[in-house]
Amino acid sequence: MNLSDFDYCLPKERIAQYPPKEREKCRLMVLSRGDHSVSHKIFEDIVGYFKKGDCLVLNNTKVMPTRLFGKRKTGGKVEIFLIRLPKPGEDPVCEALIKPSGRLKDGERIILESGDEVEVLARAEAGRFVRFNRDPRSVIKDAGHVPLPPYIERQDEPSDRHDYQTVYGAVEGATASPTAGLHFTEALLKKIRDAGVKIAYVTLHTNYGTFASIKSEQVEDHKMHKEYFEVSAETERCIIETKKEGGSVFAVGTTTTRVLEHCASRIRKALDPAEAGVCSGYTDMYIYPGYKFHVVDHLITNFHLPKSTLVILVSAFAGKEYIAGAYRQAIEADYRFFSYGDAMLIL
Repeated sequence: MNLSDFDYCLPKERIAQYPPKEREKCRLMVLSRGDHSVSHKIFEDIVGYFKKGDCLVLNNTKVMPTRLFGKRKTGGKVEIFLIRLPKPGEDPVCEALIKPSGRLKDGERIILESGDEVEVLARAEAGRFVRFNRDPRSVIKDAGHVPLPPYIERQDEPSDRHDYQTVYGAVEGATASPTAGLHFTEALLKKIRDAGVKIAYVTLHTNYGTFASIKSEQVEDHKMHKEYFEVSAETERCIIETKKEGGSVFAVGTTTTRVLEHCASRIRKALDPAEAGVCSGYTDMYIYPGYKFHVVDHLITNFHLPKSTLVILVSAFAGKEYIAGAYRQAIEADYRFFSYGDAMLIL
C-alpha cells in the first residue's frame, strides 16, 4: 500500500486549538461497519451503544509536563522535550529532543527557567542525552510545560495541565496524551458503569513517536516506535469473562487497541478467567489494513493526522474507503480534528 492512499486535505481551521468547554459535549460520529452508515451524535450519547456485560477498556497513563525552556550561555533560547526519563534513584540522565540542536556541543550547559542546569551529553537514538543537576521529575514538576502536539500552534496554558489529561490518568509516564479518553468525565463513566458495563484499564505510556511521521513510501515498510505497557491480571480476566459471556470489548483509543491486540494470543489461549495473568513489556505493534483483530470489537477514537500510523490503524479496523468517506463527511460537517477535537465511535 502507498502512504499517499491514507492522505487527505484538511483545512487548517478544522484543527482544534482548544478543547470544548465540556468534555462530554463534543461531537461524536458513529460508524456502523455492518451497513456502512454514518450518524452524528454528542459524545455523552455513547452510553446508549453499550449493553450490559460489555467491557470498556481505558489507557490510564498520565502525561508528564516534559517540555522545558532555557538558555545557552550565549543567550540563545533552547527548548528541551524529554522523551525518556530514568527510574527514581537512577543517574538523572534523560533522552531528549532539543531545539535548536545543530550547534550544541557535548558538555555544554543549559540554564532552565527554574535556574536548574542541564548538561548536554552524547547523541541518542532520537535526540541527545542530557543530565540534570537534580532529579528530573522534580525539575519538570517545578518548571515543566505540557507537551502539546506540534499542530496546536500556541504555548501551553495553565488550563492545559487539566485539559490534556484524562480524568482517570493514574500512572505517570506519558509524554503525549491518549486523547480518545479526554472526552470522558467521572459522571459519564458512572453512567456507563450503572448500565452494567465493566470498566478495565491498561497502561501504555504514549510517547513522541505518536506524532512521528512515516518516512517510507510503502506503508508496510514502516517500523513502529516502542512504548512500555502493562495489562493487569484483573483486566485480562475482565476481557476473558466478557468474551466468554458474549459481551463486546470497547477500546478507547489506538493505544489501548495496540496493547490489547499485542496481548491477543495470551487472552485467546486463556479460556478460563482463572488463567489470567500479567502482561507487560514494550510493544512496537504496527497495525495496518489486512490485520485481523482478535480482541477489540468496537473502537472509540479521535480524528487523526493524514498519513499517520493512527489513521492507518483506524482504516485497518473499519476499511480504508469507509474511513476516507467518513473523514470527508467530517470535514464538510465542520467536525474538529486531532487531540482537542471531536470523536468517532466505530461499531
